[in-house]
Amino acid sequence: MGELKRTTLPFTALVGLERLKLALILNGINPQIGGVLISGPKGTGKTTVVRALADLLPEVDVVVGCRFGCNPNNPDFLCTDCRITVESGKKLKSETRKMRVVNLPLSTTEDRLIGALDLERVLQDGIQALRPGILADVNQNVLYVDEVNLLPDHLVDDLLDAAATKINVIEREGISIAHPSNFVLIGTMNPEEGELRPQLLDRFPLHVAVGSYHSIEDRMQLVRRNLAFEEDPDKFRDTWEHQQSELREQIIRAKELLKDVVFRDTHLRAIAMACDALEVDGVRPDIIISKAAITNAALDGRTEVNLDDMKLASQLVLSHRTRRGGLLEPPSPDDVDEAITKAAEVAQKKERRKSPTEVPEEDDDKSGPRVSGGRFSRGSKFATGGRQEGKKKLRKE
Repeated sequence: MGELKRTTLPFTALVGLERLKLALILNGINPQIGGVLISGPKGTGKTTVVRALADLLPEVDVVVGCRFGCNPNNPDFLCTDCRITVESGKKLKSETRKMRVVNLPLSTTEDRLIGALDLERVLQDGIQALRPGILADVNQNVLYVDEVNLLPDHLVDDLLDAAATKINVIEREGISIAHPSNFVLIGTMNPEEGELRPQLLDRFPLHVAVGSYHSIEDRMQLVRRNLAFEEDPDKFRDTWEHQQSELREQIIRAKELLKDVVFRDTHLRAIAMACDALEVDGVRPDIIISKAAITNAALDGRTEVNLDDMKLASQLVLSHRTRRGGLLEPPSPDDVDEAITKAAEVAQKKERRKSPTEVPEEDDDKSGPRVSGGRFSRGSKFATGGRQEGKKKLRKE
């Protein structure tokens, strides 16, 4: 039997949620960003937007006949069968297919998620004895987890392992079989129903918080479109097909442009300095901000990253990140913008002053903000605000 086709509003017909739609599009253009966490109260359209994304997802290269959807252009992430084919000197046959959104129900069992081994056949047939699970289906696709904060801990651990290594390992009775599982992780949650484990929270590259507020005009427009869609879904889709097609083409062009986008050392320095000044935990945010900034430039049809790209990417990446080992709350959008702006100014000055007789860093730019010991100095609130807030929390405890 064929898969039941979901009926959902076209992505371009959805009212509002512009920041969320942008975050999803960036992941569609560049799956290496890795996903997005969507938080907000019930009834805000979180699930509707994710389901609508499926129609816009681009095509990917897969090995013909591979049960795990291996990418023939990525030899480091091939299943056993594809690796044997390559090692024997044969060329992998490839074809293109559209990325899919694969749903992970909360009722999923561990065997359904990671796959199951038929121990009677495994010694004879090897990997063919594996019954693939959801982590096999989701390779080079989108994994969608609704109410991810309610997911059982043992399934969260399996997801964390696969998300970190891009490989799914099934181990039973001393037998281990692995296959690639490189996916975009999209989760939705209602904060009123419980918090997300910090380990899983950090695995979501981007975060968008959606609210329940809509202007009167937006509410009216939303109702009109829903009524029109329910009355005649096919006619409604036809009405919006031009906008859908234009957005698909824009995504394809951006995907092709990614490799040509210039990301200078000044951009990288500004991102690193801002994250350090904000005292963000770990270095994963620096990497994701860089990828998201590059992708947003490509989406706009530009071949160089600018300050606005870095601001947008930083807000999407840092809005759910803990700071100073969890003592500080995530930075506000204003704090993020100010940190990136100041860091960009310092990075540009440093770049302009580069010469064979470069002034040592400790004597450079005495009149303005500089980096000292990894934090903005000379009066910047980022130099002392985090520490003071941290001390207050410690005193309370």
